Amino acid sequence: MREEALHQLREDRARRPGRVMVVAAARRRRPLLDRRDKLLIIAADHPGRGALAAGHRPRAMENRIDLLDRLLVALARPGVDGVLATPDVVEDLLLLGALDGKLVIGSMNRGGVQGSVFEFDDRFTAYDAESIAGAGLDGGKMLCRIAPDDPATVTTLERCGRAISRLAGHGLMAMVEPFWSRHVDGTVRHDLSADAMVRAISIVQALGTTSAHTWLKIPVVADMERVMAATTLPTLLLGGDPGKAPDETYAEWGKALRLPGVRGLVVGRALLYPYDDDVAGAVDSAASLLERPL
Repeated sequence: MREEALHQLREDRARRPGRVMVVAAARRRRPLLDRRDKLLIIAADHPGRGALAAGHRPRAMENRIDLLDRLLVALARPGVDGVLATPDVVEDLLLLGALDGKLVIGSMNRGGVQGSVFEFDDRFTAYDAESIAGAGLDGGKMLCRIAPDDPATVTTLERCGRAISRLAGHGLMAMVEPFWSRHVDGTVRHDLSADAMVRAISIVQALGTTSAHTWLKIPVVADMERVMAATTLPTLLLGGDPGKAPDETYAEWGKALRLPGVRGLVVGRALLYPYDDDVAGAVDSAASLLERPL
C-alpha cells in the first residue's frame, strides 16, 4: 500500500466516516457465479474473534496494515472472486478501492472469542442481514459450532436459523460453516471425521425458514465423497491454517474440488500467510485448481 493511500484511509476514517456508505453504494457488483462455476474467496474474518495466529506465527494477523497489504495483493490476482470479512476489514478495503467487481461476504457472528469460556456462545456481533443488504454486500457468513456438551449451542442454532431466514428474505447468500465440536482440556476441538461432518451438515442445512439461499463452507476431511453425499446445497471448501507442505494441501483441495456440489474455495491464512510468504504465488496456485477440467 502506498503511503498516500494509507494516509487517505486514515483521514477518511477520522474526518469522513460517511464516505464508507458512499463508496459501498457506488461499488460495481457482479453475479455470484459468472463464467466459471467455481469461486475463490479470500477469508479475513479471523481477527474479529481474536484468532491472530497463522502457521508458525502466533500473532501474524495483529498488524492491520500488513493484513491489508496481503489482501490487496490477493484480491488483485487473476481468478480471485472476492473476500469474506468483518465490517472493519470490508470498510478498509472499500475505502482503498479494492472491492469493485468483487463478491463481498460479511462475517456475522464473532462473539465466540477464541480461548474464552464463552467460545461456543457465537453471538452475532458483526454484520446482520439488514446491514449486509443495506451496504450492497453479496451475502453473510456464520460459524455454527455444534457442541453437544455445551448448552450455548442451542442459542447459536436459533440465531443462525434466524440469520439464514433474514438473508434469504433479501435474496442473499447465507454461508454456513458447521462443525461438530467440544471442549478438550479447555480448548475447542472440532471432530473432523466424516461421521461428525455429516451430522453437522444434516443439522445446519435444516436451519431457517428456507434453504434456497444457503451455501455450506466445510473443511476437507477423509471420505469427502460420503460427506458431500449428505447435501444438495452448494458447498465451498475452507482452507484452514497454512503448513509446511502446501503441495499436499493443494492436492487435497484439487481432489475435493472435483466432487459434485463443490463450488470452490474460501481460504484465508493459507494464502495470506503462506510458509514462504509469497502471497501472490500461493493465491495463483489455489486459483489454478479451479481452472482444471473435471
